[in-house]
Amino acid sequence: MTPTPTEVVRQFLASTTNPTIVKSLVAEDATYVSLNYDNPDLKKIMPWAGTGKGPQAFIDTFTRVSQFWQILAFSPEELFGAGENVAVFGRFTYKSKTQAKTVESPFSILSRVHDGKIVYFQFMEDTFATAASFKSGGSSIFHSDPNGKEIEI
Repeated sequence: MTPTPTEVVRQFLASTTNPTIVKSLVAEDATYVSLNYDNPDLKKIMPWAGTGKGPQAFIDTFTRVSQFWQILAFSPEELFGAGENVAVFGRFTYKSKTQAKTVESPFSILSRVHDGKIVYFQFMEDTFATAASFKSGGSSIFHSDPNGKEIEI
């Protein structure tokens, strides 16, 4: 009996560090979108950012995340599906291994499961906060409000 799409995603999230289980749940031609489609600057900070293909992209992403951060909490709060589509919403708390900065971020996942295998997986988080957990010095200047002044963070 083929598991439901929500069961597949739930099992994947419980086993992201087990390559054997990941390979059993992810289609060979699956697409993994991590944080954005393609952002070269963000990729310099978080090398897994962008679009990858196949089970190895999933394995590499979760391996690197645990190499760059100590995972203090990862809590899916809502997981539901309609047909092949599965949505997950939650929060995580990570501590960067280089700067010892702790960050809490919401996350969301859009996934598609076909014949018991993940074929599409898009993971989104607060990349401003998570990338900042690696910031080692200096400040950044922003000007977002057309009627306001620049701000320095």
